[in-house]
Amino acid sequence: MMSSITILKIAWRALARNKMRSSLTLLGMVIGVGAVITMVSLGQAAQRMVEQQIASVGPNLLFVTPGSRNTGGVQMGAGASATLTDADVDAIVREVPLVAAATPMVTTRGQMIFGNQNWASRVEGTNERAPEIRAWGLQRGEFFAGADVRAASRVVVLGNTVADRLFAGIDPIGQTLRLNNLPFRVTGVLEAKGQALTGQDQDDMVVVPYTTVQKKLKRTALAVIDNAMISTISPLASRVAEAQITELMRQRHNIHAGDPDDFRVRNLADVAQAAEQTTLILTLLLGSIAAISLIVGGIGIMNIMLVSVTERTREIGIRMAVGARSSQIRLQFLAESVMLSLVGGLIGIVLGSAGAAGIAHALNWPTFISLLAVVVAFVFSAAVGIFFGYYPAHRAASLDPIEALRYE
Repeated sequence: MMSSITILKIAWRALARNKMRSSLTLLGMVIGVGAVITMVSLGQAAQRMVEQQIASVGPNLLFVTPGSRNTGGVQMGAGASATLTDADVDAIVREVPLVAAATPMVTTRGQMIFGNQNWASRVEGTNERAPEIRAWGLQRGEFFAGADVRAASRVVVLGNTVADRLFAGIDPIGQTLRLNNLPFRVTGVLEAKGQALTGQDQDDMVVVPYTTVQKKLKRTALAVIDNAMISTISPLASRVAEAQITELMRQRHNIHAGDPDDFRVRNLADVAQAAEQTTLILTLLLGSIAAISLIVGGIGIMNIMLVSVTERTREIGIRMAVGARSSQIRLQFLAESVMLSLVGGLIGIVLGSAGAAGIAHALNWPTFISLLAVVVAFVFSAAVGIFFGYYPAHRAASLDPIEALRYE
C-alpha cells in the first residue's frame, strides 16, 4: 500500500513531465478562484462603503418633510406645501421622549467672497445641535451656539472644500467673508467627509443658523422650514419614535382620521436596509458569475486528465501487471487532479486578493479581503478537483490490464 507522500510525489512528477499543459490547466482554476475572491471582496467593500456613508450622515436619523399640495386638482409633490415650522420641531423634542435631539433645516445657495476669491455653494441652516445629530466633527474652531440661533447672527461654519477654495494657506477662523453681500464671521471648519454615494461633494457646503437663513438670506418673516432632522436615543428606538412623531404631527396639524398627512416622516434605517440589501444581492450575483469560471476550470481539468489517461494507458497496464490495485490507480489520478486544482486555488487566492486591493485603491473604496470568500473559493477548488477528476480516475482504474499493455 503506497503512502500518501508517495502518491503525492508520483502525482507531482507526472504533472511536471508536461509543464506547459499543467500550467494551462492551472490557469482555469487561477482565474476562477481569483475572480470569486475579487468580485466578492469588492462587493463587500462596496457594502462597507455604503455603511460608512450612512454612518457619516448621522446615527439614528429621522427626517420630517412637508407634504404635497393639491393645486387645481394637480398634486404638486412632496415638499410643495409650507406646513412645517420650527414650532413643530420644538414640540417633537419636548413631547417625544425617544428623541435625543432635533434641528430645523432651511437650505439655500449663496455666493461667498473673501479677498479676490469667490465660491458658490450650498448653505444649510441648522440649530446648534446639528453636529450631534449629523455626527459632524470640527477640524478647527467651533460650531455656533444657541445664542447665535436665537439672535440670527451672521456666523458661518465652512465645509472643507469651501475653506480650501476661499482660504488657501490662510487660517479662516475669525475671518469675515461676504455671503450674498452680507458679512459673516467664520467660527469653524468641518472635518472632511468626501464624496457621497451619489457623487456629491459633502464638503462643498457651509452651515449657518437657520434663523439667519430665514431672516437675512431668504428675507421671510415666516417660521416655515424646509425639513426637520431628528436623532433618536438608539437605533432600536427609531421605529417607535417615527410612529410617535407621526401621531404628534397629525394632532398639531389638526388632521382628522382618514385624511392624508400634510407631512412625511422618513427613517434613515429604511434607506440603510435597502442599500445593504442591494449590495448583498450585487455581491451574491458577482460571486455567482465568477463561480462559473471555477466550473469551467474544473471541466478543463477533467479534459486534460482524460487525455493523460489515454497517453498513459500502457503505463497503467504495467503498474497493474506488477500488482497495483484499481483503487491505487484511481487514487493516483485523483491526486493529480486535486493537486492541479489546489495549486491553482492558492495562486488564485494571491492574485485575487491583490486584484481586489488594487481595484479598491483605484476606486478609493475601503480595501476589504473577504476571508469567507477565500476559504469558500479554496474549498470549492478542492471539491472541483475531486468532482471533475473522479471520472478520469475511475476510467483509468477500470482499464483491463491486458488491453492496456497492448495499447500503443
